[in-house]
Amino acid sequence: MFASIIGLIGLCIGSFLNVVIYRLPIMMERVWRNQSADFLEITLPENRAEIDVEPFNLCIPNSTCPACKAPIKAWQNIPVLSYLILRGRCANCNAPISLRYPLIELLTGMFSFMIAWYFGFSLQTLFALILLWGLIALSMIDLDHQLLPDDITLPLLWLGLFASLFNVFTDSHSSIIGAIAGYLSLWSVYMAFKLLTGKEGMGFGDFKLLAVFGAWFGWQLLPVIILLSSAIGAIIGISLIVFCKRGREVPIPFGPYLASAGLVALFCGEQIIAWYLGRF
Repeated sequence: MFASIIGLIGLCIGSFLNVVIYRLPIMMERVWRNQSADFLEITLPENRAEIDVEPFNLCIPNSTCPACKAPIKAWQNIPVLSYLILRGRCANCNAPISLRYPLIELLTGMFSFMIAWYFGFSLQTLFALILLWGLIALSMIDLDHQLLPDDITLPLLWLGLFASLFNVFTDSHSSIIGAIAGYLSLWSVYMAFKLLTGKEGMGFGDFKLLAVFGAWFGWQLLPVIILLSSAIGAIIGISLIVFCKRGREVPIPFGPYLASAGLVALFCGEQIIAWYLGRF
């Protein structure tokens, strides 16, 4: 029953994550635009300035249909169920609703259920759920914008260090070393690649995300996360090049692969290390 309740809560959180995934990059873009205008001492065009002045955050304005701008009523915003009732179309203009919205809700609900089932009624469940929800938002934003916002990554990093005080997943010693090692390991790869090729191979958000996993799980699980994320990224990247004719120069976001590897480490990272050490 506990896991089922958490799964239902996860569905609702998934609905909110859809809002975060769509609005947070726009909010950040507005801040950057205004800061750049102030720094350069220039005046934004009137139409752009008016848009930036209007309140826009995770709560305001209310959600509307992207096509006809009709307000979305409460009964039209029930996770997954509303999508099925509306048959995937807007109730006002009949425009199609992206399948991604209910899929994110289902994904969040399913993994929330799995975490509650795996860890039970414990402090680990509470912290793992927060980590999960943050990783889903980060992964989708990275897929859309190739961006891992500090507004999500840094709070997760500090929360992981805080959790280590209570030995939720690891001790403080391993957590602090893990945060440092996670950041520096990818930063070193980035610098080496840049010196050899003159190009940037990855973004700074990837360093911070790996530091998050180091803070949450300790330095011991970093090799597992790096190897898993690299393997998943390589398989998907090669598949996109071979089967989808994607150009070799087109950047591929690495955040979703890191997040996937982090979730694997959450559930069975220690078992993977034990298997590896026992076998070799």
